Amino acid sequence: MVRGKTQMRRIENATSRQVTFSKRRNGLLKKAFELSVLCDAEVAVIVFSPRGKLYEFGSSSVQETIERYQRHVKESNTNKQTSEQNVEQLKGEAAGMIKKIEILEVSKRFKGLNQVFRDQIEQLKQKEKLLTAENARLSNKSGVQPWRVLSMEQRENLPCEEQRETISVSDVETELFIGLPETRTKRLPLGN
Repeated sequence: MVRGKTQMRRIENATSRQVTFSKRRNGLLKKAFELSVLCDAEVAVIVFSPRGKLYEFGSSSVQETIERYQRHVKESNTNKQTSEQNVEQLKGEAAGMIKKIEILEVSKRFKGLNQVFRDQIEQLKQKEKLLTAENARLSNKSGVQPWRVLSMEQRENLPCEEQRETISVSDVETELFIGLPETRTKRLPLGN
């Protein structure tokens, strides 16, 4: 006759329950013994009957195995806490590094912009030199005194006679005017 699969629920009949407990307890203790012998494992099994009677098996001392288990659990918890602290510390360091990277990227962008501005300033200085030379050439060709464009600070440091003959950057008209340079100087207001 084939044994059917036993349902995992409490056995209602007290006698059947006691017989099943004894057989399964003995089977469990036998398997624990076999595991310890065959695999050289440290095994401890503790079973309390429904009436509170203690049954135990230990490949060595059950008490030593329990103490070893408790030490292991304590070390695992300590290692887990240490690992969690390390993870939090690493997260903090990573956040700090991300901020530093962002700052460096912004700094890099500004350095790039500064370089672009320096290049543009250099190009404008070169263009100014070319225009100054062209102005001098044209002034010599037409026989007119070349213009001197000064900042307000430079203009204030000149004697009064020279101030009238020069123009400041703020005095320059931006309107388009066609005519000889001497006509243009007549239109500009003179400084006092």
